[in-house]
Amino acid sequence: MTMWRPTSPELWQGRDDSAEASNALRIFQTIAQTDRFAPKNSGIALLGFACDAGVRRNHGRPGAAQAPDELRKALANMASHSGHARLTDMGTISVEGDQLESAQRALSDAVQACQQSGMRTLVFGGGHETAWAHGRGVLDAFANDRIAIINLDAHLDLRKAEHATSGTPFRQLAQYCEAQQREFHYACFGVSRAANTQALWDEAGRLKVTLVEDLDFRREAFPVLEQVLAGADRVYLTIDLDVLPAGEMPAVSAPAALGVPAQDLLPLIRQICQSGKLQAADLVEFNPLYDRDGQGARLAARLAWQIAHWWA
Repeated sequence: MTMWRPTSPELWQGRDDSAEASNALRIFQTIAQTDRFAPKNSGIALLGFACDAGVRRNHGRPGAAQAPDELRKALANMASHSGHARLTDMGTISVEGDQLESAQRALSDAVQACQQSGMRTLVFGGGHETAWAHGRGVLDAFANDRIAIINLDAHLDLRKAEHATSGTPFRQLAQYCEAQQREFHYACFGVSRAANTQALWDEAGRLKVTLVEDLDFRREAFPVLEQVLAGADRVYLTIDLDVLPAGEMPAVSAPAALGVPAQDLLPLIRQICQSGKLQAADLVEFNPLYDRDGQGARLAARLAWQIAHWWA
């Protein structure tokens, strides 16, 4: 597979407590690793998308290309509990220069192959251009199913642009669904009206996007989520880490002025994971260049840890 590389075993390191007990294990000791791309018939495929070409095109702060390996290192030393042994590190797709579209095609193909073999996919981006590739792979793998796209994000990412950027993924997915004459089911939770122009808000209305604003999250998120899940066969969950308050997540391209705290997001994520419909998930926009003492990496890795632990 072009643009693909296996993960260096050196990234998966941590404290060895196995002398205490046979189950005193950490993620680095239970995750499976591979030196070739060969999807299994079950489990969770962990894929990296080392890319910030979309962020640069969208005039954001580059650096997200370094995120997949930093998140692996942050995850490695966390304790391994139920669900974590299902993780297999399936390597990383890296963008060469500005070859964003080629890398997105490679990620879509990898996701589709994993999904059709029987694996679910957990992707570490990259900017939110990851979502166009990841979502397309899921749509292609399940062409006859109703796929709900759930985005936890301060931004709608429905921009019009000549080329793909980190701000265009859900517009691209909408156009892709239209071309295939299938329904586009998109819900954005935690969206900030202050961070989206009226034009973007109008576009969300045209596409019948389900919206829960950051100010209304605690009151509206769960009733709305129940409706979204009820209408879906499968779910693709994408988490833009800038949905979190800047004080919790400083390491993103566009830190949130308000945001939704992790303690409020996690129960929603848990319900999605335990619905039995979650097919794919990703965490995007982490930028190690702006992290403070590994704070952002640890929080993002904890979200990934919870997803793998709760994934029904």
